[in-house]
Amino acid sequence: MTADLTGTVEAEPLDRLGFLLARHGAIAYARTEHAFKLCGLTRRQGATLVMLGESGHMSQKGMAQVLEVDPSILCGILNDLEGTHLVERRRDPADRRRHIVALTDEGSRVLAKAQDAITAVEKELFADFTPEELTTLRSLLARVRTSKSVTTSEGDFACT
Repeated sequence: MTADLTGTVEAEPLDRLGFLLARHGAIAYARTEHAFKLCGLTRRQGATLVMLGESGHMSQKGMAQVLEVDPSILCGILNDLEGTHLVERRRDPADRRRHIVALTDEGSRVLAKAQDAITAVEKELFADFTPEELTTLRSLLARVRTSKSVTTSEGDFACT
């Protein structure tokens, strides 16, 4: 069995790297989605809380950029989180046009539960890896190009 630079494996077509990433990514996605659901969160809400847990607080515009979501989508996520008292939005005293988003005490409690749930998922997913292998995997995945580069004039990937 030989592989070329694209990860095409001659003997086993479903072992192409794109298929493997998609399959394992879907499994990881489903398990993290379930873990967040057990904490009363959607995946996007969970990701938003995790980011706020790291930064403490952030502008709404900055959050949309970091999370790579349209500001209108983020507004809906924040409306839901604010409605359940997990985050609060307030005007920036230095610039009243800006909203600053911060975790509430309840948001911090839910975030801690969600992080524990995600840690359990990751321990299960990566149980057979050494710490060194996890470092290598993280480094390799960070180098995967996820922007569209081989596209048609309509913006879809070419099928040639």
